[in-house]
Amino acid sequence: MSTRPSPVTVTVTGAAGQIAYSLLFRLAAGDVFGDRPVALRLLEIPAARQAAEGVAMELSDSAFPLLDSITVTDDQDEGFAGAEAVFLVGAKPRGKGEERSDLLVGNGKIFGPQGQAIARNASPDVRVLVVGNPANTNAAILDAHAGLAAGQVTAMTRLDHNRALAQLADKLGATTPRLTNMTVWGNHSSTQFPDVAELRLDGEPVADSLDRSWVDEEFIPRVARRGGEIIEVRGSSSAASAASSAVDHMHDWFHGTPDGDWVSVALRSDGSYGIPEGLFASFPCRAVNGTWEIVRDLELDERQQERIRATVEELESELATVRDGGML
Repeated sequence: MSTRPSPVTVTVTGAAGQIAYSLLFRLAAGDVFGDRPVALRLLEIPAARQAAEGVAMELSDSAFPLLDSITVTDDQDEGFAGAEAVFLVGAKPRGKGEERSDLLVGNGKIFGPQGQAIARNASPDVRVLVVGNPANTNAAILDAHAGLAAGQVTAMTRLDHNRALAQLADKLGATTPRLTNMTVWGNHSSTQFPDVAELRLDGEPVADSLDRSWVDEEFIPRVARRGGEIIEVRGSSSAASAASSAVDHMHDWFHGTPDGDWVSVALRSDGSYGIPEGLFASFPCRAVNGTWEIVRDLELDERQQERIRATVEELESELATVRDGGML
């Protein structure tokens, strides 16, 4: 008789929101952790706890074979207790007339205490994914307060990565699984740099077959603007694709990236590619034995370096804002 594996404890913040609504059912179905049971902790603010209770009821009613337990709470210590994987989805949205600097400081008041609660309560080898925007700098704030090892806290640029692959597949008349070695550098913002220099189609270099003007004038800006485009067409934000990308990110972190490929991950820089240490920037990464490793020794021409410098400058400015606001 086979022994049922021990459950993995997974915390999702902003559990009553639209991204979490799509994410939680994927987690319970086994899309991230395979055949390992899942103990879900749904963490919300007090005002949204009742709505999170309703989500828990739906999860229960779905009778997922792998759903071990559900805890709904507005207490951070309870919410992060024993967590092995954390999806930080909840964040402060930008208010009407609010400057980006106000948004950064406002989120600092959320992610600083969450980092402290994770340090007190989560598993020592916890893996944290920040989804709530501005994700890179929110991750930097949380990381400064959590005191975890480098690489345990990440921010999500997988959505940008997946959006880029979809556009490239359409342009090349291919399917996304045939494309590899695409990179999003820098910030999850309008300055991000989706880079096709190393792109492969069926293992063969394909960048030279892409028109440079299309890449610079259509592809790169459209990847950055895709969220706004979806809001304009759909009338609401891209919650399902964000959740799907969070699933992809955490799945690869636990199970490894495919041989010969890499994905885009925002994590604490170690100085690679001239990106200052400590900044949370997106790099090409492989997941090896549960650890994200930055792909080394890619050659960058002056055009690539210029685009990376622009997004790094924005990240440095954001970090300075939260530092001046006392968030670090």
